[in-house]
Amino acid sequence: MKIKPFRGIRPPREWVEQVVSRPYDVLNSEEARAEAANNEKSLYHIIKPEIDFPEGTDEHSAEVYEKAALNFRKFQDNGWLVQDAEEMYYLYAQTMNGRTQYGLVLCACVDDYMNGRIKKHELTRRDKEEDRMKHVRVNNANIEPVFFAFHDHPDLDGIIREYAEREPEYRFTTPSDGFGHTFWLIPDKAGIARITELFAGMPSMYIADGHHRSAAAALVGAEKAGQNPSHRGDEEYNYFMAVCFPASQLTIIDYNRVVRDLNGLSDKAFLACLEKGFVVEPKGSGIYKPASLHNFSLYLGGEWYSLTARPGTYDDSDPIGVLDVTISSNLILDEILGIKDLRSDKRIDFVGGIRGLDELKRRVDSGEMKAALALYPVSMKQLMDIADSGNIMPPKTTWFEPKLRSGLVIHKLI
Repeated sequence: MKIKPFRGIRPPREWVEQVVSRPYDVLNSEEARAEAANNEKSLYHIIKPEIDFPEGTDEHSAEVYEKAALNFRKFQDNGWLVQDAEEMYYLYAQTMNGRTQYGLVLCACVDDYMNGRIKKHELTRRDKEEDRMKHVRVNNANIEPVFFAFHDHPDLDGIIREYAEREPEYRFTTPSDGFGHTFWLIPDKAGIARITELFAGMPSMYIADGHHRSAAAALVGAEKAGQNPSHRGDEEYNYFMAVCFPASQLTIIDYNRVVRDLNGLSDKAFLACLEKGFVVEPKGSGIYKPASLHNFSLYLGGEWYSLTARPGTYDDSDPIGVLDVTISSNLILDEILGIKDLRSDKRIDFVGGIRGLDELKRRVDSGEMKAALALYPVSMKQLMDIADSGNIMPPKTTWFEPKLRSGLVIHKLI
C-alpha cells in the first residue's frame, strides 16, 4: 500500500472541542443546526453548511456548497484551523465503554483505490458520490477522513504503543456519548519512514466505513490528474485522508430492521409463515437479544420471539449466503413481506445498534412500525473475507462505533 504523511489543518488545542463534530452523514440538517447552535466554530458550518440558510434550503444547491468553501476559508482566516508546518502522520484513539482503538491518520493513494487494493464491501450510489465530490472540489480538501481497517501487524502495534505513551496533542470526552478522543502527532522522520515502509508491505486495506467519501475522494483525485497536463503522480490530489485501524481492535455492532406492515398478513399468519425457515420461540415481553449467528429476535405485538434459521436455509461455504442479513432478507423481507429492494422500499427502515433494542420496541409500540427484527452483528473476518472475494455485502449490514470525529485534522489537495 502506498501512503504518505501530510500537512494537516487542525484546530488549536484550546478550540478543538468547539470545532470537532460528528460525521456529516450520521445526522440530518435539523440535528446539525441544533448541535451547532451558538457555536460559530463548529465544523458543521463546513460539512453541513445548509445550517447557515433558512430551514428547508436545498442542501445540494450551488450556494450551499459555496458556503462550505467560504466557511472553510473563514475558519483558516480566523485561526480556528491552522496548517502544520511539516508533513507528518497522526495517531487517533477512541475509547468507548472502557475499550480503546488506535488508528493511524495518513493519506492513502488514489491509485490503490482505483486498482482495488483498497477493498470495498458495499455498493455506492452515484448521487451520494456526486454530493461528496462537489464538497471535495469546492473546498479543495478532504474535510472528513474515511475509516479503514488493515490486518494486524506486530511492528505497527509496537509503533502505535510507543506514540500512545507520549503526551497527546488533544484529549477530551464528548459529552453527548461519553466517548474519549485522544490525538497525537507523529512528526519525527524516523517514525514517518518506518510507518511508510510497513504499509508498503501490505497487500491491501479495507474500507470499514465511508464508502461514498472514499469513492468521492478518489474520483476527484483522478479527475484532477486528468485535468493537469503536467501531472507527475506525486501531487497532493493523488492522495486522500484516512484513519486506519488494526482489524482486531474494531467492533461492528448490529444493524437492525423495522417494517411498516406485514404485507397483508395477521400477526398469527406471519408467525406461521416464519415456521418454514425458522424455529420460532416466544420469549415474552422482556427484550430478547440474538444469541449467535443465524439467531434473530423479532418484536411483534408487544412480544419478543427468537428465530433460529433452520439448517439448509443458508450455505456456510458462501461468504454472502451465510450472512444473517442475507438470510433475513431472503426468507423474511423478500419471501414473506415482499420487500425486494432494501435501498428504495419505503416500507422498511434501519436502526443502528448503538440505539439499543429499546429503540426497536419504541418504534413498534408507537404505531409507526409494525414489527422489528434484530440481527447478530457481522464480524470483521466476515467483512474482510467478502471484500477479499470481490463480493459486496447487502445494504445496511455493518454499523461501526465509535464513529470518527470530524475536524481533528483536514487534508488539503494543494
